[in-house]
Amino acid sequence: MSERAREQEPSTRELRRRKAEEATGEHEAIEGSATPDEARQHSRRADKAAYLERKLAERERSEREG
Repeated sequence: MSERAREQEPSTRELRRRKAEEATGEHEAIEGSATPDEARQHSRRADKAAYLERKLAERERSEREG
């Protein structure tokens, strides 16, 4: 990967922040869902975003330690 491409990639911290925001937004969208199926979709998306945020937190700790 070129140096320029690396500079354009978001940092692990930035990715983690985005996933946390995504999880929050999906949780908030659950209440506004028109159907139970839509609510389940938002719930699954929130769970996935939270999972990815946790994995990014692990990666961030690893990067600091390594």
